[in-house]
Amino acid sequence: MKKPSIVVVGSLNMDLVISLDRLPVIGETLPGKEIHYISGGKGANQAVGCARLGAAVTMIGAVGDDMFGAQIISRMEQFGVSTPAIAVKHDTSTGTATIMHTQEDNCIVIIPGANGLCDPEMVESHAEAIRSADILLVQLEIPLPAVERAMRIAAAAGVTIVLNPAPALPLPDEWIQLADIFTPNETEFAHYSGSSIDSGEELFRQMSKWQSRYGNTLIVTRGEAGISCINGDGIITVPARRVKPVDTTGAGDSFNAALGFAIASGRELEPSLNFAVKAASLSVMKFGAQDGMPSLDEVESA
Repeated sequence: MKKPSIVVVGSLNMDLVISLDRLPVIGETLPGKEIHYISGGKGANQAVGCARLGAAVTMIGAVGDDMFGAQIISRMEQFGVSTPAIAVKHDTSTGTATIMHTQEDNCIVIIPGANGLCDPEMVESHAEAIRSADILLVQLEIPLPAVERAMRIAAAAGVTIVLNPAPALPLPDEWIQLADIFTPNETEFAHYSGSSIDSGEELFRQMSKWQSRYGNTLIVTRGEAGISCINGDGIITVPARRVKPVDTTGAGDSFNAALGFAIASGRELEPSLNFAVKAASLSVMKFGAQDGMPSLDEVESA
């Protein structure tokens, strides 16, 4: 199997993870158990996920000229991610995500910081890396003009584009059609389909309408229910593995990383989906999004 080349254009954050027994309600103060400072951001998480599986990964993004930025770049390098395309911005702080984590779930507040300074010119300066990649992975935690520029460079070069539309933001139809693979979760898909999806039947009906409208491969991640995918051959559902979750923070990022890795490695769609679901299931068994990313051996032996 060839060593896949993947470029990730996206966010880099320092995650401030606060562990507590339950989430507070509005106006309530609760004692927390502990706080951890963990490198994160959807872009960085997916880059690490790809590198852990054995891909050659280039990360394009930005951090601030501060302690968090230096720590993030150092950590990315430890995982084997190529970092020269990460810009160090001197006029802002590194992005942060404050995550309130309980045993059952989590909620997140993001401050973009340097991520908000990613622009088309910065992406264009690394266009050759995108053109020579097997896969481009993008999300929506950096300004949309930078995401669009990355996708247009990749599309013009015939590079497969995986668009993980998180967080859900309004996107022109043309941008959605640029993506070869579109990977929302159920909440995000409800936003893009304009429908309240309250059953499996309604989900599949909306997925079929999506396929008729856009024609790309749609993969909806469904948490404990696994994933459902539609392309020209119909709908495929892959159930999640039964595991005892420790931290669900990076499950979606692990799925997208493993999916990109598998497709870039030359696997067909259905085996790629099974591979990615296994990786995502394994990722929730460890604390921290990046530390939870499984290796290739761990996924293949699961």
